[in-house]
Amino acid sequence: MRILLIEDDETLGSAVRDHIVAATHAVDWVKQLNDAAEASSAVHYGLILLDLQLPDGSGVEFLKSLRRESNETPVIILTARDQITDRIEGLNSGADDYLVKPFNLGELSARIMAVARRYSGSPQPTIRVGDIEIDQPQRRLTISGKDVILTGREWAVLDLLVVRPGAIVSKDRIEEALYSFGSEIESNTVEVYISRLRKKIGKDRISTARGVGYYLGER
Repeated sequence: MRILLIEDDETLGSAVRDHIVAATHAVDWVKQLNDAAEASSAVHYGLILLDLQLPDGSGVEFLKSLRRESNETPVIILTARDQITDRIEGLNSGADDYLVKPFNLGELSARIMAVARRYSGSPQPTIRVGDIEIDQPQRRLTISGKDVILTGREWAVLDLLVVRPGAIVSKDRIEEALYSFGSEIESNTVEVYISRLRKKIGKDRISTARGVGYYLGER
């Protein structure tokens, strides 16, 4: 999943970014709302992590503007504001979750996965497609009971394909999920990672919709 982190605190931002990357997600980290607005309009994010007090404005107003524009990207607010009125305002403005600083990074990971599951329409932490079983919180993949080890970018591809088995995921969407800003993208990057994933889970499990994208399982 590709995540937009909006946080101006260098220490916290670095810790959150590194933790999320270690959990095999791609992260774009911005420190101002102007940059956040530009990023969110250019990229299809799986999730936004939003601080409320930014140097150039209010995170709540940014959130309201997203929802006015019918941007349905899930948002988790990360803030030092711990009053119940602040929580109510954030949630009523369109946030999906609200986490008060300081917070445990493990809890943040759990909340990220919980929100992602709700948006995917699969509330269970374990996803099954045929004999494939994916424990998303633990980042564990098994096929017929045998563990299969994936790299971070292979997980990024699989995460998209398992959201709705049989649904076609475009090449552009996969590219967005694979890389954060500044990463080099080769013309055959998607094909390379699809090929690697097929070698690990079985070449017949991922099908190509020629000229459109890829899908997992049957359609």
